[in-house]
Amino acid sequence: MKRKFLWIVLSSAIILSGCIMNHPTNAGPDGNATNLTVGKVQGEIKEGMPASDVAAILGSPNIVTTDEKRREVWMYDKVSSNRVDTRNSAYGTLILFGASSRQNESTSTQKTLTIIIYFDENKKVRDFKYHYSQF
Repeated sequence: MKRKFLWIVLSSAIILSGCIMNHPTNAGPDGNATNLTVGKVQGEIKEGMPASDVAAILGSPNIVTTDEKRREVWMYDKVSSNRVDTRNSAYGTLILFGASSRQNESTSTQKTLTIIIYFDENKKVRDFKYHYSQF
């Protein structure tokens, strides 16, 4: 009976492990997640660059739309938050009396990066803009 139960548990584990999938966000053509940074935009995106090269560098855009002349406009929007919690504590004792002190601190920052890339009729970069903020 124990052997049958062990076999069922192991079989279930093997079957369920095949259902687990890894989905990287903003993945490039090699399957690795890309890092969207101002430096990457400034250093690698150039006017006249084909849309396929932009996608290889920055990954898939969050929004694809068109302007008044039906030319594509790609938008990338990245928001990241970071929170650091710290706790300081001290404890002192004197034969019969004890004292303790605790101090909790928390700091958080949020960063946003918005990139807008304008393409011409031949799907080549005609202009691009970006905005970075941290608060």
